[in-house]
Parts: sequence; structure tokens; C-alpha cells
Amino acid sequence: MEPKKELKILFWIAAVFAAAFFLPIGSERFMMAIVATLDLVKWYAREHVVLCLLPAFFIAGVIAVFVSQGSVLKYFGANAKKWLAYTVASVSGTILAVCSCTILPLFSSIHKRGAGLGPAIAFLYSGPAINILAIILTARILGFEMGLARVIGAVVFAIVIGVVMSMIYRKEERQKREDQMNIAPIPEKRPMWQTSYHFFTLVLILVFANWGAPGEGDTSSVWFHIWNWKWYITGFFSVMLMFSLIFVLKIKWQWVVAAGVITAISGILAGYIIPDPKISPIVPMLVGIIGLSVITLYDKRDEENRQWTLSSWDFTKQIMPMLAIGVVAAGFLLGSTHDDVSIPGIIPDTWIHWLVGGNSLAANFFASIVGAFMYFATLTEVPILQGLIANGMGKGPALALLLAGPSLSLPNMLVIRGVLGTRKTLVYIVLVVTMATISGLIYGAL
Repeated sequence: MEPKKELKILFWIAAVFAAAFFLPIGSERFMMAIVATLDLVKWYAREHVVLCLLPAFFIAGVIAVFVSQGSVLKYFGANAKKWLAYTVASVSGTILAVCSCTILPLFSSIHKRGAGLGPAIAFLYSGPAINILAIILTARILGFEMGLARVIGAVVFAIVIGVVMSMIYRKEERQKREDQMNIAPIPEKRPMWQTSYHFFTLVLILVFANWGAPGEGDTSSVWFHIWNWKWYITGFFSVMLMFSLIFVLKIKWQWVVAAGVITAISGILAGYIIPDPKISPIVPMLVGIIGLSVITLYDKRDEENRQWTLSSWDFTKQIMPMLAIGVVAAGFLLGSTHDDVSIPGIIPDTWIHWLVGGNSLAANFFASIVGAFMYFATLTEVPILQGLIANGMGKGPALALLLAGPSLSLPNMLVIRGVLGTRKTLVYIVLVVTMATISGLIYGAL
């Protein structure tokens, strides 16, 4: 019997017992934090997992399996032209429309493929930060100046943070460049346009399936009409995906058509059976993902098709547990704020309102910290900020939160740590928080 091991077991038993013994179930704040945690977990599962994360895992699988390492190295590799690598990485968010968690499988995929640390970090930051939908919504609701400041800040952030990370770890990057110089490019299995078609079809399905609702009373803008027709548009691109599965991946057309018909029937039935218009679209998306998984896993013509789904599953196993832990922690600490719901966490909202008023260094720094740890789904940061500004939040701290929040969150940090390690993750977080604080101070002073 090892004394140290037994003491460790005794310690954890005592800790769990003490936590249970002193559980503050009589505290209203504690009970509200529990409700907020469960509400955020439920909302996240309904609104985010099936429509956002699962398609993102398949997109990451495309990068990992169908996009050759040579292509990734050409645009993002340590030996790629810096202006090209950072330009592509810093504007990537304009076509992705993803949040801080959905970007993770894509970042992990290009990082594993050999992307340089700087461009990979720029991609990680810019993906959620310059989401074109969020930029437009920011300008419309919070003002043109705030929208413009967000665009400029996000692009500059992506490049500067990527360059600084690359400089800090220049020895590792130098070694990576030397290693990649010895990599002989493998010829593309299929024309690049076919892989691009397959990739962007999945991206467009992700974008339109998650197209946010317009502002209240807005019934004439292009935004409204796209939102009103978004499931028909998503269905159109789903048909384009079927075309890709048959003619690009060479899967038996009978299987693809059968999966498509079953998905369409499930969507029609869900529309009649499930009254909630937010829940019913999840059914055909889930059925479609299951159908896609089955026909690729059992495809005998090309092993890569099977590897695509297996790779997507690997990303799911790697990322989902950490995200779940992060969502629970974020809900308990900071509460659940989405749609018309606002349930406080264990940290009182009044503390936040008190700490982010004005344009002091402390207010901007605190706004950056809160933004970095709080989870924002795509577009939700704008109405949240609208409420905070109405309660006295300064414009500088508002921009600081906008620049730190969408690209970081507690769930996001836990996953990044698993990809980059603790030290690099801490450096990345410090850089984002520092630059967000400085940007908020400058914007608030103008």
C-alpha cells in the first residue's frame, strides 16, 4: 500500500464530502446559478451542437483528409509567403460565420497539417472576430463607428497576434521551416476545384443554417429575406452536396439519393409534428449527418471517404468534452444570456456593470477579461452589449469586449490548450486581452 496514493484518495473523498456537506442550496444566488448552468447547457445543445459544431467537424475532416498537406503548406505553412499567409488567415472569418467554439476543429485541422503558428493563430482569431454577419449587425445596432472599429481592430489583431506569437516561438518556427523544406509535395488526388467545391458547399450549409434573425421590425432588408428563406437556401446547398458526393467523391448515387430522400422526408415530418420552428430544423440536419456518416463509412470505392467521417469523429472526441466542461463553468460563473433569456450566474451582474462603466484602464481591462471568459454564440454578443451599454457600459469597454469576446471563451481556451499546450495558450490569451484593452482605451478616448 502506497501512503501517498492513499492520502490522495482520502483527500478527494474529504473534498467531495465537504462540498456536499456545505452545499449552499439555501442561497438564492447559488440556485439561480444552477438554473443558469442548466439553461445554457440546454440552449447550447439545441441551438449550437447539431447546426454549428457537427457541420464544422465535417468541414475540419475535409481539410484533414481531402486537402493535401502541400496545399495547406502553400498558403499557411512556415515557408509560405508571409503576406499571403496572413492575408488569407486574417480575412477568413468573412466567409465562415462561426463562433469561438466552431472555429476550433478547423484551427486544429490546419495546425495538424503543418500550418505555421502565426498564420494558424491569425486564422483562429479572425474566424469568429470578423464574421461578416456580426459586423453588419454591430454597425446596424451599435452604430457605424463601432462596426468600423470592430472590422479594423479584428483584422489588425489577427495579424499582430499571429506575428507576435510567431516571433515569440521563432525557434520552433525555424525548425518547422527546415522540416517542411524536406517535405516532397504529394500530387493532388483530384483537381483542386473539386475539393474546393466540396469544402465551400459544406461551409455555405453551415453559414445559412445559422443565419441570424434580423432586428425587430426589420421586414424589408436583404438580411430579412435571406433569413426568411434560409432553410430553402440550406436545402439548395444540401442538394449541391449530394452532387458532390456522387461526382466528386464517387459514392454510389443510389446511396446518396436514398439518404437525401430520407433527410427530406424527416424535414417535412418534423415541420408538421414539432411546433417549435427552432427545434424542427434540427431533425433533418441530424438525419442528414447520420445519413452522410453511414454512406461514407460503408463506401468501398475510396478509403478516403471513410477516413473523412472517421477524422470528423476524432475531432468530435477531442473537442466536445472540453467544450461541455467549459459551457457548464461559463453558465455557473457568468450566467445564461441568449434570445430573451437572462439568468445571472454566481458572479452578480451588478459587479460587471459597475466595473465596465466609463473608459478607465480598469474598465477596459475588466471588459476584456469578461469577454475572454464568457461564451458568445454567433451574433449574440451584439444584443448583450446593447443591454450593457444601456446600463452604463462605456464605448471603449464595449469595443474591448467585442474584440476579446467572440474569439475567446472558457470552453475555447480549454480546447486550445489541448492543441497548443498551456504556455502558448496563456500567451495567446494575454495578447488578446492586452490588445483589446489598448483598443478600448484608444476608441473610448476618440
